[in-house]
Amino acid sequence: MTILEERWNELADIKDELAVRDWFMGTSGNLAIKVHDEPVHFLVTASGKDKRKRTSEDFLLVNQYGKPVHDTSLKPSAETLLHCEIYQKTNAGCSLHVHTVANNVISEWYSSEKEVVFKGLELIKAFDLWGENATLKIPIIPNHAHIPTLASEFSHYLQEDKGAVLIQNHGITVWGKNGFEAKKLLEAAEFLFQYQLTILQLENVKLGGITL
Repeated sequence: MTILEERWNELADIKDELAVRDWFMGTSGNLAIKVHDEPVHFLVTASGKDKRKRTSEDFLLVNQYGKPVHDTSLKPSAETLLHCEIYQKTNAGCSLHVHTVANNVISEWYSSEKEVVFKGLELIKAFDLWGENATLKIPIIPNHAHIPTLASEFSHYLQEDKGAVLIQNHGITVWGKNGFEAKKLLEAAEFLFQYQLTILQLENVKLGGITL
């Protein structure tokens, strides 16, 4: 099995797992995994595909600029430039972008603060924060319709080989050294978002039944 086939199957397995969670509503979301370092080539989800199905046209190979390496009728996902920034500026091997109700609501609720902060919760250990009073901060950036502008702003938060960024009213992008780590970070972040939503709802009930 070639390295391309190995990475294809790894990304397809991740797609299948996330699809079961219903994290690809309306064909949204996109996934990428690095195949080569020199030159940078990575697989990315093809635009407009039903990610609940597994087909031979789920992904296409692109270069560091997000352009297809081979002739194809497939189009890379709209946010491919975000993945390009990740692979150009970090040593990450996999990056995942999904739209969920939880991450959209959290990104809107905390948009004025430009970040959402979690402290003292077990799941922040997924981000290698092990201290008793460790704090996880996930930045929130504006949802620029112009993807190059969005990618440029996103790139400011690529100081580490793994991490997460929320795009306001859009979704979350995570990246890690491989598919396992990226999926772990995504699952942990989504747990934290759902936890925070539940806390906000309970606090509003205590204040007199006001709903979000």
